[in-house]
Amino acid sequence: MAYDATKMADWEISEAAEKHMKSIWQLQEELGLEKDEIMPYGRIGKLDFLKIIDRFKDRPDGKYIEVTAITPTPLGEGKTTTSMGLIEGLGKRGKNVGGCIRQPSGGPTMNIKGSAAGGGNAQAIPLTEFSMGLTGDINDIMNAHNLAMVALTARMQHEFNYSDDILASKNLKRLDIDPRNVEFRWVIDFCAQALRNIIIGIGGKMDGFMMESHFAIAVSSELMAILSIVRDLPDLRERLGKIIVAYDKKGNPVTTADLEVDGAMCAWMRNTINPTLLQTVEGQPVMVHAGPFANIAVGQSSIIGDRIGLKLFDYHVTESGFGCDIGFEKFWNVKCRFSGLKPNVSVLTATIRALKMHGGGPKVVPGRPLDPAYTEQNLELLEKGIVNLLHHINIVKQSGVKPVVCINSFHTDTQEEIDLVKRYAEQAGARCAVSQHWLKGGEGALELADAVTDAANEEVDFKFLYPLEMPLRERVDVIAKNVYGADGVSWTPEAEAKAKKFESDPAFRDFATMMVKTHLSLSHDPNLKGAPKGWILPIRDVLVYAGAKFLCPVAGTISLMPGTASDPAFRRIDVDTKTGKVTGLF
Repeated sequence: MAYDATKMADWEISEAAEKHMKSIWQLQEELGLEKDEIMPYGRIGKLDFLKIIDRFKDRPDGKYIEVTAITPTPLGEGKTTTSMGLIEGLGKRGKNVGGCIRQPSGGPTMNIKGSAAGGGNAQAIPLTEFSMGLTGDINDIMNAHNLAMVALTARMQHEFNYSDDILASKNLKRLDIDPRNVEFRWVIDFCAQALRNIIIGIGGKMDGFMMESHFAIAVSSELMAILSIVRDLPDLRERLGKIIVAYDKKGNPVTTADLEVDGAMCAWMRNTINPTLLQTVEGQPVMVHAGPFANIAVGQSSIIGDRIGLKLFDYHVTESGFGCDIGFEKFWNVKCRFSGLKPNVSVLTATIRALKMHGGGPKVVPGRPLDPAYTEQNLELLEKGIVNLLHHINIVKQSGVKPVVCINSFHTDTQEEIDLVKRYAEQAGARCAVSQHWLKGGEGALELADAVTDAANEEVDFKFLYPLEMPLRERVDVIAKNVYGADGVSWTPEAEAKAKKFESDPAFRDFATMMVKTHLSLSHDPNLKGAPKGWILPIRDVLVYAGAKFLCPVAGTISLMPGTASDPAFRRIDVDTKTGKVTGLF
C-alpha cells in the first residue's frame, strides 16, 4: 500500500511501514541465503560478504543499473528516492530486484539535507537505524582514522622529547616527521566548521606536540574511500598499511605501516566489509555500504555491495553521488575500472525545479520556501535550463552506457513542462520516463521500470574516458573538457609541482584520478548554473590517498569539512519518551 506522502513526514511513513516490515530471517529465506550468512543487529543485519560471494561465485551476474542525476539544487534531486522507486517499480513488475545505497553521514542528517533514505513511498526502512549509526561502519572508520592521528601525534611528541637512545630502548626508530607537512587530519561525523583549523598540543611537554591541525567530515576519510573500492579483507588490510599520514623532513612519506598502527586500524574496520541489509517501504532488499559526498570523496556505494547484488538479483541498482559530472564520472572511470564490472543502464534523475534553476530561476536556499517560479508553469525558464540535462546525457553517452532520464515528478509539475523535457531528452538519444514514486511507490514507477528493463536488454559498448597510462595533468584536462565543458585547466605553482612529482614517480602511475569539485555547478564555481561556457578549471592542490590509490586534484575553494547552517534539522529531531521512537527525521 502507498501512504499519503502529501500529509505524512518521511519518518511517519517509515514508522507506519515498519509495522509490516519483513524480518531479517524472512529476507534471508527470500534471498536464498543460509542462516550463518546473516549477522543480525536488532531488526536489521549484516551480510557475511566472504561466505556469500564464495557460495554464489559461479552464478551469472544480473543487470547492473546505476543511478545518477543532473546538477542538483542545494535541496538535492532525489537519486536515492529514484533508486528506491525503481526497485519498487521493478518489484511490481515481478522482477528479482535489489540494490545498494550509501550510508548517510551524521553531518547532513543533523543539518539541512536530512537523511539519505529516499523519501515518501520510495525510501529505505527502518529510517531511524539507517539515519543514526546503522551497524557502526562510520563509527569504526572514524575510530580507525583517528587512531592513526593518535599514533602520529604521539610519535611526534615522543621524538621531540626523547633522545635516539631512549627511543631505541622502546624499540622505536626516529621517523623525523615534518610538522609542516602532515597530510592527515582528524575526522568527526558532523558539519563542524569551527574545527576546520585548530591548534593542538597546547600545554606542557606531556600534553602532546603543539602544531596546527585540522578536522574533516568522517565520510571524506581515505578509509571510507578504501572501503568503497576494496574487494575483500586481505585487500583492505594491505591498503590500510599504505596510507600516507605525513612526510619526514627529507620529503619521504610516513605511512600507517611506519607508525605500526595499520593492523589495529584493520581490527577496528574488520566488520565494515560486510554490507548492512535493509528493505524498501514495499519490502524489496536494499544493502547499505560505504558513504556519501562525491564532491570530496568517491561517493559510491561499494564494489563489495555491487558484487553481492549482481549475484543475488536479476536487476541490481547502485547509486553515485551528486550529478553525472562528479558521481557518474567517478563510477565510470574509477569504480568500474577497479571492479571490472560494466553497467547496463544509467538512470539520470532530473526535476523540473532544478532545470528551472539552471535556466536562471531565483536562488534556491535550503530552509526557505521555494519561489513561485518553481511551483508555477514557466516553459521559457525550463527550456533555458534543459541545457544542463542535455550536457549530462552527453556525459553518460560518452561511456557507451544507455541513459534513461527519470523525471522525478512533483505535484506542481504541469503536463506541458513534462512533455517539453521528454521531447528534448528523446531528441538527445535518451529514453525518458516520468515517475511518481515519491507519491505512489512502485505503482508510480512502472513507466521508469519498463524503460530501464528495455534499456538493460540492449548491448553496451562500455569504454573509459582515458587510459591509465595517461599522465595526471592530461587526465585532468580530458575530464575538464569532456565532462565539465571547460576550455582548459590552470594549475597553481604548488599544485603543478605536486602533479609533476607524481607523474615522474612510477609508484603513482596507476593511481586513479579522483576529482574534488563543487557539486552545485558543472564548473568549479557553485554560482555558475546551466552549462557554463568560456571558463578555465583552476586546480589549487593535489591530495594523495596512497592506500586507496587515488590522486585527488582539488578545484576551487571546496572544504573537506562542511558547515552547519543556521536552521539545522537537529532542531526538529526528538524522542517520544513514551515509546522511545525518534521523531522528526527526514
